[in-house]
Amino acid sequence: MIYFTRKVTFSMGLIFLCTWLNSVFAQDRIQVSGRVLDAQDQKPLTGVTITQKGTSNAVSSNGEGRFQISAPQGSILQFSFIGYDNKELPANSTMTVQLNSATNVLEDVIVIGYGSVKRKDVTTAISSVSTKDLEKRPVVSLGQAIQGKAAGVSVIQPNGAPGGEMSIKVRGTTSFNGSNDPLYVVDGLPVEDIKFLSPSDITDIQILKDASSAAIYGSRGANGVILVTTKSGKAGEAKITLGAQATANVVNNSVKVLNTAQYKELMDETGYVKLPEGLTDQTDWFKETYKTGVQQNYQLSISDGNEKLRYYLGGGYLTEKGTLQGSFFRRYNFKANIDNQVKRWMKVNANLSYADYNTNGIISGNGSNRGGVVTSIINTPTYAPIWDPLFPDRYNTNFNGLNINSPLENLERTKNNNNRENRLLATGSVLIAFMPNLTWKSSFSMDRRSGVLTTFLDPWITQQGRNQFGEASDVRNTNTVLTWDNVLTYSKSFGKHSLEAMAGSSWTDSKYSNSYIYGSNYANGIIQTLNAANKISWNGTGSGASNWAILSYFARAMYNYDGKYLLTANMRADGSSKLSPSGRWGYFPSVSAAWRLSAEDFMKDIDWINELKIRGGWGQTGNQSGLGDYSYLSFNVIQRLPWFEDKYQYSPPNIGNSTTLRATDLKWETTTQANVGIDFSTLNNRLNLTLDYYHKKTTDMLMEVSLPTGSSSASTIKRNEGEMTNKGFEIGINSKNLAGDFTWNTDFNISFNKNRLDKLVFTKIYNDAVTNNLVNATVVRNEPGRPLGGFYGYISDGVNPETGELMYRDLNGDGKTSPSDLTYIGDPNPKFVYGLTNSFSWKNFDLSIFLQGTYGNDIFNASRMETEGMYDGRNQTTVVLDRWRIPGQITHVPKAGFDIKNSSYFVEDGSYLRVKNISLGYSIAPERLKKIGIHKIQPYFSASNLFTLTKYSGMDPEVNQWGNSGRVQGLDWGTYPQNRSFVLGVNVEF
Repeated sequence: MIYFTRKVTFSMGLIFLCTWLNSVFAQDRIQVSGRVLDAQDQKPLTGVTITQKGTSNAVSSNGEGRFQISAPQGSILQFSFIGYDNKELPANSTMTVQLNSATNVLEDVIVIGYGSVKRKDVTTAISSVSTKDLEKRPVVSLGQAIQGKAAGVSVIQPNGAPGGEMSIKVRGTTSFNGSNDPLYVVDGLPVEDIKFLSPSDITDIQILKDASSAAIYGSRGANGVILVTTKSGKAGEAKITLGAQATANVVNNSVKVLNTAQYKELMDETGYVKLPEGLTDQTDWFKETYKTGVQQNYQLSISDGNEKLRYYLGGGYLTEKGTLQGSFFRRYNFKANIDNQVKRWMKVNANLSYADYNTNGIISGNGSNRGGVVTSIINTPTYAPIWDPLFPDRYNTNFNGLNINSPLENLERTKNNNNRENRLLATGSVLIAFMPNLTWKSSFSMDRRSGVLTTFLDPWITQQGRNQFGEASDVRNTNTVLTWDNVLTYSKSFGKHSLEAMAGSSWTDSKYSNSYIYGSNYANGIIQTLNAANKISWNGTGSGASNWAILSYFARAMYNYDGKYLLTANMRADGSSKLSPSGRWGYFPSVSAAWRLSAEDFMKDIDWINELKIRGGWGQTGNQSGLGDYSYLSFNVIQRLPWFEDKYQYSPPNIGNSTTLRATDLKWETTTQANVGIDFSTLNNRLNLTLDYYHKKTTDMLMEVSLPTGSSSASTIKRNEGEMTNKGFEIGINSKNLAGDFTWNTDFNISFNKNRLDKLVFTKIYNDAVTNNLVNATVVRNEPGRPLGGFYGYISDGVNPETGELMYRDLNGDGKTSPSDLTYIGDPNPKFVYGLTNSFSWKNFDLSIFLQGTYGNDIFNASRMETEGMYDGRNQTTVVLDRWRIPGQITHVPKAGFDIKNSSYFVEDGSYLRVKNISLGYSIAPERLKKIGIHKIQPYFSASNLFTLTKYSGMDPEVNQWGNSGRVQGLDWGTYPQNRSFVLGVNVEF
């Protein structure tokens, strides 16, 4: 209560102080009216920002380049516009301002944590991602928008499912058990994921890659930080934009399977299944299961404003039917951003985002006898019909004794699933200028997520449904995260010195609750809700709740001497409720510096160098992702006892059978990173080069350790017990190859990263990823001294011509194949990743070609175990037509029924070069359209994943069945394949 009273007193004091400052700052003002023109062709410039220097008082020029702003007599107005040089002029009642086309992008202002800075003054490793082509690509998420666009940022789409999550890693894998996803900060609000945000609402993307830039976010910045700024209204620029696009998605590759005659020959050879004579091909399971997916995307926005009030309203609808029949994704989104200059010294903002999205998903990563859809397309014999001839409302299950489900039956199991979430993000902020160089910003945000996952399986149509007499579930959860930030910023220039100091605090509180219920034994499939279930699960029904909180304090100082010597220092302290009281607080410092040699006097005569800057930085960041809300208590094991049965006696002390194991030393996972870089511009800023080298060391890694049997009621515990290193080199090149009526720009980036697990304390080796059910052995091994995710198995030396068996190398020389012959057989970590974009424009045409790829990474194709293993009666691909059959035969495919093990036989080169996107657009007579109030009509055509060069035999090399896991990567086991997309769209601006 005392703390609360102090807060109220402090707030009332601030209000009184602001009121007093308003009267102090009052002075004579004039109404400025003017027009902004292009200095070369004298055409009006729309959207130029006119700002009273040293204040937040700003407006924008309208469609005719005109503006009005109220400013004090004798004040300075700053004119800024992307692609043009900034200009400063004294305020006059009437002004005509001409801006020159910029040749130096270093004057652009970019967003950093809790602030902004000119690009030329950046001392850290930051990548900017252009958003200008997002409206022409079938982009659903932020991850798709940045893939291949930033050096040091690896983005893969682990599967092609509608609405599928992207795996994003900044400078390699940082955490073993925790998340490796970067922190997303949307308009200043940290969020866990970005699925709710429509790319059409994004105006700016900045990626903080090194610790000296990300350390301002302390405990949440170990995996890098992606800053997203959404669109806002501009003064004097009323605008209505409409975007519509239709996309056709088709699978990239088809797979040839054995026809009935070939399948019967294989079965007669092996004896796995006894087939009757006279069977013929009835079903092409590939055509029956894969369809042309259709995506529709409609986005509408309205924005306007004046000197006092600016607003942006946007909304849209996206729906996608996947290439696998029945899979879908739908999203509704709404965005509102309102800025109000209440007083000269006070600005308020309200920012609201709402999204509602729904998907069903498919079963993958399982064999075809366990619901796996992709593998069952191949494994289901082609002689079989879709429906049971005796029971036409059931899927056929007669495969002559083969235990398998058809792909359509497997799809039926998720057909009625609905994984729906609605999300509301609301932020209110106030910015108060105590004086032109001292501001205070306070913002309060709410991030509320409400999820509902419902499932229903008909009691009749599928075998699984008949086994359970139908089944259904209902899982609901609500998570509310409240964040309160307060930031005080002071900036001052005196002579050749410039200083900016910032200090603030952040309070975050999260509350989570869930409920779940499972039922079965349905009379029929008419009513799908749980009130029709005749049996409710005893252990599958219940509820839960938890909460966590973080309190943070942070500060930053930036010093600039004469535009030559730049220094930045950050400090952040975080206290988390998830960690033990003794290790709850973490302290994360960073420092960076830069020397702009191009600003030195001895460089002025070197005309061909426009910018040369050397950067260096060091810092620490933290991580607590992957921890439960009460992880420092380890596990609270709860077992529900059937009190209603006679053999159990009610005893209050034993309710819940709960025991607790404490991990009192649980503390922050810490990443220490050093970075050196060079920024170089030449040829009148037409060629720009950025080079960076980094070294990241993660200590006190949060890991899940298995406990000895019987030592505790919990089988595992979270501990700080590992160390890992990432080091790498990044190159980014931007060039303006041709200028004039025909323009050609190129952006290229390439990133090299080496990862190594350095140390494990308690558990020395971690084995993961059991593949095929027959093999029943892990294929991933993590141990010190090696990169994460290494494939572990036997080395295959080909097929023995005499026996047809796959030969496994005898590494220990004992004359037999045994576990002592196991070794590392592949590395899923690429040697480098790269992206190349070429943009062309001529008259009203514009063309963009985007290439992206990886090199040096391996893929363990576990799907081939199911489709080429020949170990039971499942159908196989036509690869097995080359199988060994007679002694002396030379072939690369072993005999049917060979001794199958996790081996290099299934390891393939996963390198690829992909034509990720080609977009062609045309602006229809823009000058003539403006006369009738239409600023732009731009139809366009776009193709994505058009062509891929790869040696990988699977359906797509950009794959990982384990999603964004750091410890398990590069596994393909019946994973939803990627799509080839063709888009027709139009953008209209009024």
